[in-house]
Amino acid sequence: MIRLHEIAHSRAGDKGNTSNISVIAYDTEGWEIIQQYLSVDVVTEAFAHITKGPVFRYELPKLQALNFVIEGALGGGVTRSLAQDPHGKALSSLMLSIQLDIQ
Repeated sequence: MIRLHEIAHSRAGDKGNTSNISVIAYDTEGWEIIQQYLSVDVVTEAFAHITKGPVFRYELPKLQALNFVIEGALGGGVTRSLAQDPHGKALSSLMLSIQLDIQ
């Protein structure tokens, strides 16, 4: 098991009620791990308490990064949400707390 923050960093943004979270590997070894093990299912499970999705994954191989678009994750969007972090910037921390069961 490895926590994602050990091999990657992250950035989060928003558009309406959709969170956009990038996971960028520190090196090639980390890239190979996130590419193989950080699936839509893994991210959907980690964010299940705040959204039912859908979740989309986009690969950016030249940047050794994955971009996840998570719909319905911001409590209705910035102007409607009562959350303390309506933009969802802290969701990158949630992403980096994911444990990957690498073989």
